[in-house]
Amino acid sequence: MKRFFLSLSYFLSIFMLSGCWDRVEVNDIAIITATAIDLTEDKQIKVTAQVFIPRALSGGGGMGTGGGDLTLIRKGIGINLADAVSKLQMVLPRTIFWGQCKVFIFGMGLAENGIRQQFDFLVRHPEPRGRAFMFVSKADTEKVLQLLPPLERYSGEVLKELLDFNIGLPVTMKDLDLMLTSDAQNAVIPLINIYPPNKGKMEFESIPYISGSALFSKDKMIGTIGEYETRGIMWIKNMLKDSTISFKTGNEKEEISVGPVQSHVKLKPKITKGAWKMSVKVRAEGDVIQNETKLDLMDPETIKKVEIDFEKNIKHRIEAALDPLQKEFNLDIINFATEYHHHYPKEWKKVKNRWNEIFPKIEVSVDVEAYIRRPGYTSTPSGLPKNEVKHE
Repeated sequence: MKRFFLSLSYFLSIFMLSGCWDRVEVNDIAIITATAIDLTEDKQIKVTAQVFIPRALSGGGGMGTGGGDLTLIRKGIGINLADAVSKLQMVLPRTIFWGQCKVFIFGMGLAENGIRQQFDFLVRHPEPRGRAFMFVSKADTEKVLQLLPPLERYSGEVLKELLDFNIGLPVTMKDLDLMLTSDAQNAVIPLINIYPPNKGKMEFESIPYISGSALFSKDKMIGTIGEYETRGIMWIKNMLKDSTISFKTGNEKEEISVGPVQSHVKLKPKITKGAWKMSVKVRAEGDVIQNETKLDLMDPETIKKVEIDFEKNIKHRIEAALDPLQKEFNLDIINFATEYHHHYPKEWKKVKNRWNEIFPKIEVSVDVEAYIRRPGYTSTPSGLPKNEVKHE
């Protein structure tokens, strides 16, 4: 009898299951692959969507001549992003789906005016992924989405792949949200532009590329830095993996290239007699992958001297990133505020409301230890007679 009632309860519970009441068929959704958000001349919000075309893959079509066969561009304009998206939906016969949108691009106009209000829509909406990458574009955002890349399927995929290779500073939606709500309330986002098309190619037969970083004080862009300074920021933030560094050593005119470079960076804050100091300690190592000089890298003394120049190069990269942040922009995007908050909470509380005044005055020391683990497969410079090889 007990078994009967147990079986009956299981049977009756089936009718209480809700089932897939809110399901949406794949054929009824518009899959967004990349999105651009910008400000119009009359201060309205324009959203431009790169929409995937599923039927382009049917019939064994492949990629054709570029992203144009796989995506279409649609846009909507409204008083805010939510309104613009509703206008976008009006020109799409399928329900907008943000779950596969891996790239969001802010236009320069919107970035300078402030992104917080429109960014709120992306964070609040349940569909956009926290792993989606964020960008700011120098070029017209609509043109970026219209590009027909020769290798990848569409321009949004090009940008994602570039960040996968650590070419720029990878910033996801989650990262940006954390930066804007951090102690310093500053942010940095990859800056993109359009690569000039090859001779004989049409205007849109090109790709977007990463040309540096956009710097934000709170939610407004206040300036930009180049690729070299961006790499320095990536050093400080411990974000460089498998990179290659080329540098000159001694009096040599040619360069030595080391890679893949593995590094570890540690920030050590200190407050002494009212002076705020920060020690940036870097430990890096890599293998020689090209030797343009005539130096014999099998010589231990030569390797030691090369390592010193290796250290100097890394230190210069970091200092080149710190210099504009402290002297030009007064902008902490390298987690100094967080480190002081953790180590000196009482002192931090006193200055947190004027941190942009304190940050430029911080005395920063950069200490680098760099090692070359392997000189490469060949001992002496390849293709060079032994009598021309230099020994230190």
